[in-house]
Amino acid sequence: MLELYHHGSSVCAAKVRWAMVIKELDFKAHYIDILKGEQFDPEYLKINPKAVVPSLVHDGNIINESTVIMEYLDLVFPEIKLTPDNPLEYVKTRYWTKALDELLHPACGTLTFASAHRHIVRKNMSEKELEEFMANTPDHSVTVDWAGYKKQIIKYGFDAPGAADKVRLYDKYLKQMDEDLQKTKWLASDEFGLADVSLTPYVNRVAMMGMSGWWEGRLPYLEDWWSRIQEIPTFQSAILDWCPEHLTNDLNEFGSQSWPEVQEILGLT
Repeated sequence: MLELYHHGSSVCAAKVRWAMVIKELDFKAHYIDILKGEQFDPEYLKINPKAVVPSLVHDGNIINESTVIMEYLDLVFPEIKLTPDNPLEYVKTRYWTKALDELLHPACGTLTFASAHRHIVRKNMSEKELEEFMANTPDHSVTVDWAGYKKQIIKYGFDAPGAADKVRLYDKYLKQMDEDLQKTKWLASDEFGLADVSLTPYVNRVAMMGMSGWWEGRLPYLEDWWSRIQEIPTFQSAILDWCPEHLTNDLNEFGSQSWPEVQEILGLT
């Protein structure tokens, strides 16, 4: 039995969820509302001490870390495989997943909180609830110092130390995607695969926050890739449909309001 603990707007949960749908795996979904602090519930902390999603439980065995989960699923359920067999294409896939885990994901956390989540939690929580939400965040979560850094982002937004650098780092990887897509149809090869599944939620996050101008008319190969991604039938059901309407609206509203600030950081104004 496969059980997935996830959240509708989590980029890490989205890539695992999409991989499972593409691989035609049946699973029981447990929705953890990370914007209400449900990831800090003592029972969930037994499954994931970092208090993040996703977590996979397979026949009682716990597997954490989204990239590890996806690699595990490809090993255990190889009938529909996402990892390429060609060694060089495999290496390219691993380059992307490694860069995502080490650099792009922390940058996404900063971009999302500075643009939208800081406003969403303030809108939905009292001051006491917000203090509890912040106090419960483990130090080693998105990054090794995420608890303290999240407080700074919620308070200062893009003026928090290093926040603008994270935006520029995000831009670097979107440009790298555009460059790689000039050489192959998909990110690691001419076949859709694990790299595309992994990176899609990070591009989708930007789009959900009303920031598609980041690549439109600027990064043409990425723009074409994104159009083709959205045409894949399971994209809607596995990624978009799980995000509640109110959260989709909040991400778009607050993200759109923050887009001019992001443009200024990137020198696009």
